[in-house]
Amino acid sequence: MDSMEKIEIDVNAPSVIDRYYTRWYRTDLKGKSCEDHCILQHSNRICVVTLAETHPILQDGRTIKGINYKISNGCSRLNNKVSGKSKRGGQFLTDFAPLCRITCTDETEYTIYSCIRGRLLEVNEDIIKRPSLLLEKPSTEGYIAIILPKLEESKAITENLLTREAFESVVSKRGSAQPQPC
Repeated sequence: MDSMEKIEIDVNAPSVIDRYYTRWYRTDLKGKSCEDHCILQHSNRICVVTLAETHPILQDGRTIKGINYKISNGCSRLNNKVSGKSKRGGQFLTDFAPLCRITCTDETEYTIYSCIRGRLLEVNEDIIKRPSLLLEKPSTEGYIAIILPKLEESKAITENLLTREAFESVVSKRGSAQPQPC
């Protein structure tokens, strides 16, 4: 057999995100039009909170001035300390718990919410140092936070979330109903 066999590479192979994560969406959070969030749920139930591609931060060539994980005087997501196998010590979040506030250079401020109940495992400190990651790679290196839902709630967390198809339907209806962009 010839040692120089041809190897066919599938250029349409799915990305790691598409392969191992299920995308879930939350639209118009807290009644704010187009402020959509995306939750990437891994089969091990860990969830990664990201911005949906329709979020205003990712539109119209905006640039980010700053990202602040300090929610109030007594609460900073940066102080979250998790330890051990059962991830003790992580802050417990509800569906509408704020994770951070993002300020754009035009002084518009957006609050990013957890969208699911669970224990905060990690916030992405890299986007504080390099906010451009959030714009360039929102689903990978520019993620907001990682949350671990309770085992008994891991199936129920998706009840308030939309599938990709349902999200695309909402976005298409939004486009036909509103003359101005989000």
